[in-house]
Amino acid sequence: MPGTRRTSIRSYGTTAIASSPWIVVSVGVVVMVVLLAIALGTYRGRGPAFDARPGPPPPTAALAEPAPSATSSATRSPRATPTPSGRATGRPTPERPTPGRSSRPPSPTPSGSGDGLRVEPPPPPAPPVSGRYRVVASDADGFVGEVLVSNASSTGRGWTARLTFPGGRLDSAWIEGAGQGTVRRIDDGFTYRSGHDLPGGASVALRFYVAGTQSRPASCTVDDGACRE
Repeated sequence: MPGTRRTSIRSYGTTAIASSPWIVVSVGVVVMVVLLAIALGTYRGRGPAFDARPGPPPPTAALAEPAPSATSSATRSPRATPTPSGRATGRPTPERPTPGRSSRPPSPTPSGSGDGLRVEPPPPPAPPVSGRYRVVASDADGFVGEVLVSNASSTGRGWTARLTFPGGRLDSAWIEGAGQGTVRRIDDGFTYRSGHDLPGGASVALRFYVAGTQSRPASCTVDDGACRE
């Protein structure tokens, strides 16, 4: 009997569902509404916070600065120079000259200073009266020497000759064909001073005899100028 009751109950439930399909539809609608309510509640719970979160910033492109034109740089006014009083002035500050710079050419350096030009002093002018030495004659004891005195100037001049012969002895001195002068013996030589002026452009021969030495003098001068040979 119990088995018969279970079979009748199952058949009754199946028959009731089959005869009333709206029950199944109602249950499905209720399930869908519940699921929709749960989904809507979940969306509302996270929606404001999700909407308030900032998104990534959009990419931006850097703007290139315009290059200065040649016209604007050329017409730009000079930079103002601050003054002690605090005001600015448009006048450019002039450059001060450097003390070490100079436009003058370097002066010549005297001789013996090392670097630079060597400036030699000019030779002294030749004396107007000069002499030329030669040997006229000689023998076993000595020789006859001569100094030809010449006056290159245009006026008459007196003159003085000086000769030295180491170890020699002066015997005599004279002027050929003209007035005589004054002779004075000195150590190893003599001096002869003219007694008359020698006219300009003229010449006169001073001769002398010296013994006991060689015929070449150690020194020969006329008015402090060396004799030529």
